[in-house]
Amino acid sequence: MSKIAITTGDLLGIGEEITIKALNSLNLPSEDILIIGKNLNSKLNTEYETIEIDQKDNGRFCFESLKIACKFADEGSIKAIVTAPVSKEALYKSGYEYSGQTEILQKFLGDKNQEAESKTSGAKAKAEMIFISDDLRVLLLTRHLALKDVKLSKDLIIDKVLRTNDFLVKKCNIENPKFALCALNPHAGENGILGNEEKDIMMPAVLELRNLGINITEPLSADGLFAHVGEKYLNKEKQEYDCILASYHDQGLCPVKALCFKKTVNTTIGLKVIRTSPSSGTAYDIAGKGIADATGMEEAIKLAFKLSD
Repeated sequence: MSKIAITTGDLLGIGEEITIKALNSLNLPSEDILIIGKNLNSKLNTEYETIEIDQKDNGRFCFESLKIACKFADEGSIKAIVTAPVSKEALYKSGYEYSGQTEILQKFLGDKNQEAESKTSGAKAKAEMIFISDDLRVLLLTRHLALKDVKLSKDLIIDKVLRTNDFLVKKCNIENPKFALCALNPHAGENGILGNEEKDIMMPAVLELRNLGINITEPLSADGLFAHVGEKYLNKEKQEYDCILASYHDQGLCPVKALCFKKTVNTTIGLKVIRTSPSSGTAYDIAGKGIADATGMEEAIKLAFKLSD
């Protein structure tokens, strides 16, 4: 089980181009890679095993590619999955009502009866989304939701932090991970003036996690926290925290993408294998022009190998 699978992504996007550029740049051995989707070998320096998807419908092509990758992962034939970008709208138009590739992975690799390795959490296998660039890591407590639908609970926070703690200890070799928790409301709620979630939901979760031995801050104002994180990143200094916990999608991703967009890798943890992906989208506007930057895809492939070894 030495190979990683790479899905070539959206038929109309930059997936094919950045996969070709990344593989030619990395020059990996033929036995290391399985390509699923389009056959790219005529444009590659090295010929890789390929499973072609004979499907012209864009959404179906994307879904079937990922489904086959999950099948190989479930069987133990591959050790990680790297996904090129896919359009959520394309999936929806083809009848697949998933809010992203992470949710498809959860469907096929999230075994409700399979307990994770953690003895403290007793958690079931469940997908979590964490964005990684060097030692900057941001986990999303909620993912692809309308802002009005973002809801946190004590149990949700505890569950996700315990899963992420397992990942940081076992895959990143961090002995006692330190977490920083972003408050949901501006100024951490100002003691209830701007919202009660910090007092009623977040602090009870923090106290219980601390009782379990987890090193976690109280809810911190997200703007101040990311200003501190950004200063360290730009100065190439070691981050104070091993993982930032963002309450919702844009709270975490706007600062991360502003700081390190090209290098940031969207990583799915908590399932049978690691999945990585560049944080860029399908980029329809530049598809086919040969100008797409493949840095994110290179970083995704490198991280997949690193985390699955």
